[in-house]
Amino acid sequence: MPTCGERLAPLWWPGLLNEPACMWSFKAWRRRRTLENNPVDPAHWAEVRRRLPILDGLDEREEQQLRERAVLFLHDKHLTALPGLALGPVEHLLLAAQAQLPLLQLGDLDWYRGFHEIVLYPDDFVSPQRHRDASGIEHEWDDARSGEAWQQGPVILAWPGVETSGGWEGYNLVIHELAHKLDMLEGGANGLPPLHRDMRVQDWAKAMQSAYDALNAELDANPEAETAIDPYAAEDPAEFFAVTSEYFFTAPDLLADAFPDVYQQLALFYRQDSLARLRRLQAEHPDYKAVENATNG
Repeated sequence: MPTCGERLAPLWWPGLLNEPACMWSFKAWRRRRTLENNPVDPAHWAEVRRRLPILDGLDEREEQQLRERAVLFLHDKHLTALPGLALGPVEHLLLAAQAQLPLLQLGDLDWYRGFHEIVLYPDDFVSPQRHRDASGIEHEWDDARSGEAWQQGPVILAWPGVETSGGWEGYNLVIHELAHKLDMLEGGANGLPPLHRDMRVQDWAKAMQSAYDALNAELDANPEAETAIDPYAAEDPAEFFAVTSEYFFTAPDLLADAFPDVYQQLALFYRQDSLARLRRLQAEHPDYKAVENATNG
């Protein structure tokens, strides 16, 4: 058994160094103190829940865990709102809850250790881009963006994109950009985040590559095709992982229908089954049943 001088690393993080158990006890104490000193106003959380339908169907334990994770996330990360944007506690929780949904079953907050700040713009922002083509010619241009994540640096989000995320429409700016940060944990963004020990890289690569190739082939044949998922996923493997992560939490039915193997790999990675949760809502929740009946009718 590990003592205060040695604690084994979690199985799902093979590269994590062993830490003294006493350090983990200090972490637990600090966690409790942070939660005690930052209570969530029930009215604020109720408003967050109202604005984030993708949280529907979480059980009581999961919702409490998500709420606590949101508080810890806001304590750990610095939110910088640029001039023209005023954010209150509801807005902070709205962002944090979306950020923490993908990590709900993944242990502690170290998954987001690769950054310390989220910069929030009042609107889309211009980002200078640079690309060297196959012939060696370098191209530079300005690109209007709603989000950005760099290997070293903050996550950048345009608030309108954060505010309009949270439904079951296949779009979530927060999840998309933070998926890039997960992807970058072991180096540059390449569509391969650090997998759990019970996952095989070969299975991940086969599912992702075949779906990525199929999406690109469809767009090569018809650039105007109405693809099953956002065609931006065809940009590169990193964007494919970020976009499919969005769909996993916000349109799991579309993702599972289009790319069932990708859905299965993401379910193994995130340790969640968002499609099952959506199906339960459609079968049991009056609001979801009404929408389902109207669609089928």
